[in-house]
This record gives sequence, C-alpha cells and structure tokens, in this order.
Amino acid sequence: MARELTERDLEIFAKLVPECGGTVCGGSGHAYQSILPPVSNHFAESAEDFERRLEALDGSDLQWLVDRILDGSESLGCVQEEDMEAFIRQVKRDLSERTGEEVLAFYLASGACER
Repeated sequence: MARELTERDLEIFAKLVPECGGTVCGGSGHAYQSILPPVSNHFAESAEDFERRLEALDGSDLQWLVDRILDGSESLGCVQEEDMEAFIRQVKRDLSERTGEEVLAFYLASGACER
C-alpha cells in the first residue's frame, strides 16, 4: 500500500540514513513511500551496515515501524532477507519475542520474501 511518509516516519528515516538529504529516490525520482526498503536497498552497504543503522532506533521507533508493518502501510517487499532478519532480531530484543514473531509471520504471509 502506497503512503506518504509522515513527520514521524521522516524522523525515523533520518535516524537510519543521516547522510540522506531528502526522501526522493534518485533512480525513479519518486518520493519514498516506506522506510525500510530504501534503507535496505539504497543506503545500507551490507547486512552488517543495515543492522548498525537499526541500533539508532529506540523502542518507540521500532514500535512505530512494527505498527506500520502490521497495518500493511510499511512495505517489506523490497527489504533484503538478511536485513529483515536483522530487523526481527532487534524487535525481539528491544520489544518482545512475541512481537518479533508477529512481524516474521506477517513478512512470510505477505509473500515479501519470495523473489
């Protein structure tokens, strides 16, 4: 589901990608409509870099992303599998095992991991 990033989304995006000067994809020229896919595909240089970037998020940031994932507004379709694994590990560690399992189940059920 396409969405326009909110002020809260932009705050989280800036924490993950402080070097980014905007929210427009250089390749397509369109505004990003999710947070995790561009970080995974355009900014993180490796799975380790993606995981390091996630460390900038606190529990309320993670909960915001989880809520957007579970309501279907945060796309996971283009998130690299190893990056999604890192995100789920962080959710389990910082929020709860149950919440991490919910995100994983949503990810698997959405077919996002089928490439």
